[in-house]
Order: sequence, then C-alpha cells, then structure tokens
Amino acid sequence: MLLNVQNLNIDIATATGTLSAVQDVSFSVSKGETLCIVGESGCGKSITALSLLGLLPKAATRTARQLTFGGVDMQRISKSELRALRGNRMSMIFQEPMTALNPLHRVGRQLSDVYRAHRNASRGEAKERAIYLLEQVGIANAAQRLNQYPHELSGGLRQRVVIAMALMCEPELIVADEPTTALDVTIQAELLRLLIDLQKKFGMGLIMITHDLGLVSRIADRVIVMYAGQVVETAPAAELFTNPSHPYTRALLSSVPDPSHPRMKPLPSISGTVPSLLNRMEGCHFFDRCPLACEACRKPVQLEKIDSDHEARCIRIGEGEFRRKVVA
Repeated sequence: MLLNVQNLNIDIATATGTLSAVQDVSFSVSKGETLCIVGESGCGKSITALSLLGLLPKAATRTARQLTFGGVDMQRISKSELRALRGNRMSMIFQEPMTALNPLHRVGRQLSDVYRAHRNASRGEAKERAIYLLEQVGIANAAQRLNQYPHELSGGLRQRVVIAMALMCEPELIVADEPTTALDVTIQAELLRLLIDLQKKFGMGLIMITHDLGLVSRIADRVIVMYAGQVVETAPAAELFTNPSHPYTRALLSSVPDPSHPRMKPLPSISGTVPSLLNRMEGCHFFDRCPLACEACRKPVQLEKIDSDHEARCIRIGEGEFRRKVVA
C-alpha cells in the first residue's frame, strides 16, 4: 500500500465557530491504482487533497488516526522532511495552471528548479529532464518552450507544463485536483488521456479529484463519494455504477445525461441546500435533502458494509423501500 489514510479530520477556525471541513475520512491508494474522489463543490474533496501534502491554510488543523505514505508517518515528519518529500515522491497537479505557475519566471526555470532542489542535479541535467518531460506531455519544440513565460502559452500548454512539473522527479503518487476544469472539452479529453497514459508508463498511484462522473467511469479503479465533509459511499468503480447504494450517490448518477437515449429527458436535481459545516452535525448530513430520511437518521450514522469492499453511510441499506426508491 502506497498511501494509507485513516479517520482524517480537518477543522478550520473561523470568526463564527469551527468549520468541520473533513470528518472521519479513510481511504488508501496502491501503486498504479487510480482513486477518484467525487462530490459537489464544497464537499471537502480539494482540502482533503491539500492535507495530504501539508498545504492547508494556517487556520486549519489536521488530525488522523493514521496517515502514512510509503512507510513514512506524515504526522510525525518535520517541515524539512515534508519539503523533501513533496514534489519529489508525491506531487500535485492544481486546478488552475495560471496560478500554479509563477508568472515572473520562464517555464524552463520553474521545471528545472524542481529537479535541482530534489536531485542535486546540474543546470544541464535539469534542462535535459525538462525537455524530455515536455516532449512526453506532447509539447512540440520543447527546447524553445523553456524560454517562454506562462502568459505566452495557451491554457492547454500551461496545464501540460504543470503535468510535466509534477513528473519531474518520477513521483510515486500524483494528486490531481480537477486538472482540466478551466479548459475546453477537446483539450480536457486530450490531457486526461495523456495523464492516464503517463500514469501507466511510470507506474504511479493517482488520486483524481473531480465532479465528472463520466470521467470517473472511464478511469477509476475505486471511487469515494463525499458529501458535506464525509465519505457517504466507497466502492470499486464498476460496483458503484451498477449498484449505487447511498441516496446521494444515486442522485448524482441520475443527473448524468445519457446521449444515447433517443429522447433526452429533463435532468433531475437534488432539492434543498448543503448543510452548514460550522460545528459538527450529529446525524446524517444528507437528512434534509433525502427522500428516505426518517427520525432515526438524526442519530450518528456510520459507514455500513454492503459487501467486502463496498460501504455506504446509510441506515436504510437493505430495506425493500430503499432498493425500490429512485431519487428524483
């Protein structure tokens, strides 16, 4: 096992109270495995990813029963040890390449600095590595691109540079936080194919943060569904799409358009709003929006096993009404 996260909690101090952004989240990733974390905006996906690399804001507090990466206890290492690991054995691809890249420095310097910082390489070696990886991510005239600033590149090229930067030190794990959101559909598909091909080529573990369920169905080995800071369902990808068991998961899947259907029906929506995460909620976080909610749902709800590798946070799993009901 490459990454093991058990009972991760992230609290953020605010002027109006403590925001429980992530609550009791557990998952693992193996070498070569693709884990997708899905859910609507604000559910805790990105802050979970940032916490793995120690990139949380100062007001945030991270605790976990276990948080290990490649045998390293991430809760006990020093700041210098974390810097040596981050960008070297573990890398992140951020959502917006224009903010991930420094606008004041040329692309070549930003790529080379990563390699030299972690591998004690010469400028020449770092330049060769940068050219090689720019070519690997499909950038033509790579040597000339090294002399350009980020603003001189298109959005697609900038994101390719960010992917190349993440690969500079051959990391064992890449965390990709919605890496193609700001790009048009054609470029999105191209870059996602590239990322998956590179993952297979270098044998990396991949955590993909996304809200695109179509993408998840194509690339994921395993899926975590998050809602309001909690994991509400986790399963192998094929199992999740054929047997979604939490009402929220079902609602998400029902909102995916089916272009093969001869007459497209209006897409359903989930009524209500996401609850506030200020101070911890005791019961089911989906209570106010769930058509199957009952009084018992106001009490703490744990993840329940459906089978050996499929869990959902719902007390009504297995009931006949639960199995028949379709969230609309």
